[in-house]
Amino acid sequence: MPTVNILGAPLFSTGANGRPVSSILTIFPRFDTIVTIPTIHLFQIDAFVKRMNEERLAAGRPPLNLNEEGEVRGDAVAAVIEGNRVQIRPHPDDMPLAFRADKILQKAGVSKRRIKYLNVFNVNVRDSLKRRGELWRIARLPTQRQEMKERILAAKTGIDGKPIYYHNATTGTRWLTLHEFSQLAHLDEPSLRQHLAEIRRFSTSSNRDGNPEIAFYMADERFTSECFECYDFAALAPADLRAAFEELRKRFRSAVPPESREDDLEHDVWRQRMFSALVTESDEVVQSEVLLSLSPEFFMQIHWLPGGRIKNGELAFDEVFEEDGQDPCEEKAREFLYNLVREYGDLEYVNIGKVVNSLSRRNPGRGRREVYLAVVKRYGQTSETVSVIRMQKWDVQQHLNNKLMLPEAMFRSDEYTEYVLDRRFACRYLGMNIPKQFNARKICERYFADWTGPNGYMIWSPYFERAYIPGVATDKMPHQRFQDPDFALAFARLLGRAAASNMIVGRCDASSKTMFDDGDEIIMEDELGMPVEIVVADQTGTFADYRTPLRNLAASYADPVNRRLEHLADPEAFARVYLDALVDRFCCIQEKYRLRRKAFDTLFKVRPFDDKGCFADRWRRVLQRLEQSDSRELAQIIRANLRVSVGSQPAAAIFEAT
Repeated sequence: MPTVNILGAPLFSTGANGRPVSSILTIFPRFDTIVTIPTIHLFQIDAFVKRMNEERLAAGRPPLNLNEEGEVRGDAVAAVIEGNRVQIRPHPDDMPLAFRADKILQKAGVSKRRIKYLNVFNVNVRDSLKRRGELWRIARLPTQRQEMKERILAAKTGIDGKPIYYHNATTGTRWLTLHEFSQLAHLDEPSLRQHLAEIRRFSTSSNRDGNPEIAFYMADERFTSECFECYDFAALAPADLRAAFEELRKRFRSAVPPESREDDLEHDVWRQRMFSALVTESDEVVQSEVLLSLSPEFFMQIHWLPGGRIKNGELAFDEVFEEDGQDPCEEKAREFLYNLVREYGDLEYVNIGKVVNSLSRRNPGRGRREVYLAVVKRYGQTSETVSVIRMQKWDVQQHLNNKLMLPEAMFRSDEYTEYVLDRRFACRYLGMNIPKQFNARKICERYFADWTGPNGYMIWSPYFERAYIPGVATDKMPHQRFQDPDFALAFARLLGRAAASNMIVGRCDASSKTMFDDGDEIIMEDELGMPVEIVVADQTGTFADYRTPLRNLAASYADPVNRRLEHLADPEAFARVYLDALVDRFCCIQEKYRLRRKAFDTLFKVRPFDDKGCFADRWRRVLQRLEQSDSRELAQIIRANLRVSVGSQPAAAIFEAT
């Protein structure tokens, strides 16, 4: 295999201070060359052109002509080093060139896992990676405060002097803050002269993508590169140099809002805005998930995983799976992909990611809790489909951890799968609006224990897959939306209807706390932004409490109203509509059961029965409780626990009037 030429220090070299010798790279795929000279990309390209001309002259050949030099410069791909990763900054209109640069880095010994892509806010870059099944190669945005702080500190860089700039690796722009500019006052006269000349030169220059080499952070039109044009810093006397600097600092300060005049990593607003300026194509604050049309709660919560490429219906797993030290999540992604390819014969591409943090307000309980997303594009379809994959909470692995023998663990796992499916069927019977498509599948996993040996033991782990529900969880609806009376009352009506089914099926956690309006209820809106439906995405906790009389559960259903009171334009109307909808829906379900009693009572008659918590017993007791409950009593209990007075006017009349 031909070697890669390195012009400059070896990749990832560090100096005496422990910082990289150069965090800037330029890759020339046609020439198998990487330039690491510690300077900006433009000067690295100049250095490579100069080296080529020197080699041509030494070989008795003429230097590059204008066309040849243009071809060399057009072959350049910018990249930066961050930590142990190389991040390619591709040109959106020439992704094949970026992928060739990717191969050069791998040839130079950089693991594919450590090569990421920037500029993914651009649709061409994003879609090119999607089609290759490589969303996992997008440079991951931090999800924690400390990570953001470290990313900002790592972005500090210099050109020929001190690291006074914050480098946006996506655009190549170096942001100069008022704080860092002010610190130049402490430099001696030669260093101050050098830095001011550097700022003057590069604030008027643009890189090959058309972005400024240096820009002034948060400064308005009162402070631009034009402010430097009247000064010849090389010719100024020392006293005049200091006076010029003080005048520039004064003008810079007047152009920057007070809250942005100090660099403060501990200040939330400054940190978040600076982070956004370092990862987006402008200094606009990041607003939503950039990869898919997902709800804002998924922002920066997806860790994309390696999978494989599909060509003409044939699957080729990514070569990173040949490397040692695979993450268990990556192995799961490969298994999910394998199942999808077996199920669909017309896949164009698939990307699989893990949801890294729980989106629910409640504390995680026992059992497995991993959640994944699968983004699937099929030939002939105009859009992608997104599926949510959730590992079964109690499976073979969990039962083996609890010291059960393998046959018993497998039986218990299969039994729980049927319990989940029966429970879902029962929820639908009792009026809960749940996703219509829901599949149970299995993947192969390696289990390690004392008795398995060093290679582990292969087990089958079940998971459930459903379509992603486009919408916002009710508990994450922005409070400002409730200032619109029409929106608020439509929301209250849907929430009340959903609460009725939730109460009937006794949905609660292990500590008997009611689970409702805490992340699983998804509100869907019409084209005008009005609520039209609530879908319960996950039925965790349903039928957990099947013995307690509903009158003892009713009080907790005042909480969804009480939590929103301070954000409502008309709290009384909201409470009245919610309560009216809850009672009306409860009565409808109760009446449906009474009219079709036999169909309900015999629904799980074929299931094994015991009175120790089998689902058939839970179903029987829930139906008995439904039959014996008085909707008027439940309404009275909820009303008594509301922190707002609800009058006697029927809520339906208020809702219809709006």
